[in-house]
Amino acid sequence: MSSDHATTVLGDNAISQTVKALLGIREMILSGELPAGARISELAVVERVGASRTPVRAALARLCEEGLLDPIASRGYAVRAFSEAEIRDAIEVRGTLEGLAARFAAERGVSGTEFEQLRACTDEIDTVLARSDNAVESFTRYVTLNDRFHRLLIDIAGSDVLRRQLERAVSLPFASPSGFVMAQATLPAAREVLIVAQAQHRAVVEAIAERQGARAEALMREHARIALKNLQLALANQTAMDLVPGANLIRRLGGQIE
Repeated sequence: MSSDHATTVLGDNAISQTVKALLGIREMILSGELPAGARISELAVVERVGASRTPVRAALARLCEEGLLDPIASRGYAVRAFSEAEIRDAIEVRGTLEGLAARFAAERGVSGTEFEQLRACTDEIDTVLARSDNAVESFTRYVTLNDRFHRLLIDIAGSDVLRRQLERAVSLPFASPSGFVMAQATLPAAREVLIVAQAQHRAVVEAIAERQGARAEALMREHARIALKNLQLALANQTAMDLVPGANLIRRLGGQIE
């Protein structure tokens, strides 16, 4: 084996171990196994995720960059808590970036194949919403398709710079396009909210097809505000909050959301 090949293999293995550690630690945080305020040391995490210290150190640094962890003076990290205002800001940032993605797609144009993928995704969402039930399975399918719609939008924007910024934005808890969708399954107004969101999906697709950049951007930014509505609905219902990944990270003062 050449030295260059050996270096590549070792490098790939290190990346794989870092990803494993990153996913493992993030899951422990979002599941509540590591609650807000919990201190995290490299040694403790090494034992829990089954990775060596170097990839664990890299994973912790990445989670700190993403905003899930705060560095502490005594070395190490602590799991961060989030106020409602911070969650709102994160959603607004995501909406602004997705609006820019929609404008790029509309103004720069997209291939026929890319556009058909986007349209097919919205058609599948229509099929899910046409069902009369509010079963968890339907919401799960909606979440999958909704995530796909948002990923396709980023793909057709054709900007690696924008993609990187969006990946960073949605890495924060609650900021992803489907962060609060599953919580809706327990709420009376759930179906109505999804229908409005789907109408916005359709309008964005139409604006992109018509090369209407400003309209596409405005629609996508407004679409992100659906998540703010979902946030309000979920915060008022503990059963709904139990379905929100990372709900334990929301900072509460005297039992109330801050």
